[in-house]
Amino acid sequence: MTDWTRRKFFFSTLAGAFAASTQRLFGATPPPTATAGASSARPAVSSDFRPIIVSSANGFEHLDGGMAILKSGGDTLDAALAVVTKVEDDPNDDSVGYGGLPNEDGVVELDASVMHGPTRRAGAVASVQKIKNPSLVAKAVMEKTNHVFIVGSGALQFAVDEGFVPMNLLTDRSRLAWLAWKAQSSENWRPGLDSPEWKAKLATLLDTPERMAWREHIEDVVAHPRTGTINCLAVNAKGEISGTTTTSGLSWKIAGRVGDSPVIGAGLFVDGEIGGAGSTGRGEENIKISGGHTIVEMMRRGSSPTDACLEALHRVARNYQAFPERLKQFHIQFYALNKHGEYGAGSLWGKHPNGNRVHYAVHDGTKAQLLPTTPLFDEVGGDY
Repeated sequence: MTDWTRRKFFFSTLAGAFAASTQRLFGATPPPTATAGASSARPAVSSDFRPIIVSSANGFEHLDGGMAILKSGGDTLDAALAVVTKVEDDPNDDSVGYGGLPNEDGVVELDASVMHGPTRRAGAVASVQKIKNPSLVAKAVMEKTNHVFIVGSGALQFAVDEGFVPMNLLTDRSRLAWLAWKAQSSENWRPGLDSPEWKAKLATLLDTPERMAWREHIEDVVAHPRTGTINCLAVNAKGEISGTTTTSGLSWKIAGRVGDSPVIGAGLFVDGEIGGAGSTGRGEENIKISGGHTIVEMMRRGSSPTDACLEALHRVARNYQAFPERLKQFHIQFYALNKHGEYGAGSLWGKHPNGNRVHYAVHDGTKAQLLPTTPLFDEVGGDY
């Protein structure tokens, strides 16, 4: 059965099963398969290999550094980590690492995973506090232990034992955003009835010009909680491939919540003989379909990276056949790269809640660029 026939069957099945009020959402014609020269910029497969780095859009500014490592003969995992650690270190990126938005208790908890294609090894950590580079801790788990996955206080102790320096990960901006979220969630975290600022929720928080400059950002993250995350995949001129995914997780989450990012086979999966895949967005939906593994297995069967991502998105959507109206409440994106340098990305929706098109980042050895993902539904999606 061709890819088009499978998609056509999928959409016709949904159209028949869903109520008329939701037919418009699922009745849209699926996007055509990406071809060479299309927006996915998919190169033709050959026996030759070339260095490529693919990441979620928030890695765009740092792809040059990763590519420099590949071109100098460096390891593919080191190249991917060179990209994501820059984002983890950035206090202005609140989706990962230092400055990440905290859980409901005001504590920043980080998750990450790595997979090294040449040696077929993996490492992961979850619910790590006080260590800004969980991706490097995940690498240490892979290289220094007989384990794959360490979590919570054990992961923190392991990191300290390995020489990582604990620090306060909650920046002033993220702390104020958390307090603003609490003020929205509970009357008790707002000025009292006897206060002149009773109805001005942010008035007592944003009490300096610098803090006032954060108002738009804080209002946005309170209204639209971040899922965060950066995924990065790298292949070198030998056809060796590795990847990493790192995140601060869903903002305002229940303490201890773990999404897909550190879950091998979901937020990240690499098979050195085939390629790799990763994800950003609502991790709960990805865990249920093992998205990273699904995409790599589809590529093993001959699917292009883009079509493999779309297959994973079909499986996410299929889980909502009973209540399709809920599908539009969240967003999820997949990224894929095979050992020959073919790459692609798919997203559940074509646009973010703010109306901007969903992009991903690619460095093809000549320059870094942002490319639009191929959407399953070319509409505005949610952020739940």
